[in-house]
Amino acid sequence: MSGQFNDILRELESWYRRDRGQYLLSRLRAELSPFLDNAFGYHILQIGPLQGEPLFGDCRIHHRVQACNRPGSDIGLVCESGEIPLESDSVDVILAHHSLEFVANPHQVLRELQRVLTPQGQLLLIGFNPYSLRGVVTRVRGLSRKSPWHGHFPVSNSRLADWLHLLNFELCEHAHVYAVPPVGSGRVRRMTESLDNWCQQHRLPIGGLYLQRAIKQVAAQNRPRSRLRRHGEKLIDLAVPRPGVAPTPAPNAPTRTPGAAARRATGELLH
Repeated sequence: MSGQFNDILRELESWYRRDRGQYLLSRLRAELSPFLDNAFGYHILQIGPLQGEPLFGDCRIHHRVQACNRPGSDIGLVCESGEIPLESDSVDVILAHHSLEFVANPHQVLRELQRVLTPQGQLLLIGFNPYSLRGVVTRVRGLSRKSPWHGHFPVSNSRLADWLHLLNFELCEHAHVYAVPPVGSGRVRRMTESLDNWCQQHRLPIGGLYLQRAIKQVAAQNRPRSRLRRHGEKLIDLAVPRPGVAPTPAPNAPTRTPGAAARRATGELLH
């Protein structure tokens, strides 16, 4: 991983920990809640370059895995977004948080997410909106080759939609959050939050962050199941235990009834 990429991640993670970043995450979690609360299945995966911000919320799926390209306390799987060491058709819901913006080949990342996702599984893509105020500022900052944001490659809504169609995804809800950043405190803060609420309620496509939900429509393929291990254990094990086989009974030996034994004994005595 390049030093420029590390600089972007440190700056972005620091921003998410500050007031505006926490405000954006609260908006994002509220937007994700209806999808995650009704999600079903066995496995949910959050993947992206950022650590420390799980987005699972109150999802009823119990097996939750957070993946990142760097190890961390909350990271259960260390991998690149374009090379996920999971079985095909194995994950029911994928949260891809900034997974397409910091890679040279975002289409390859989408293909890998499509491979891992189960048929009819949910894909939730989250990234910066290049046509928002924050997106414009980020692009201006990236014009300088010395800026760490020179390695940021935002994906437009139209291009993302084209790629998803090519991969046989059904496009569902598309939303934006963080149209108006919070400013100041007290009355001014409440006014900016009210304006942000109004923009979100009217689905104005000017939010700093986009959320695209898509459903995988490809039929399941019969692929050989490979053993997958995480920290020495299987990450996803869908095998159903088979009942034990009853032992084969031994061939029936001739049985002797008490009466027959008594008659033989009596005959021997008579002789």
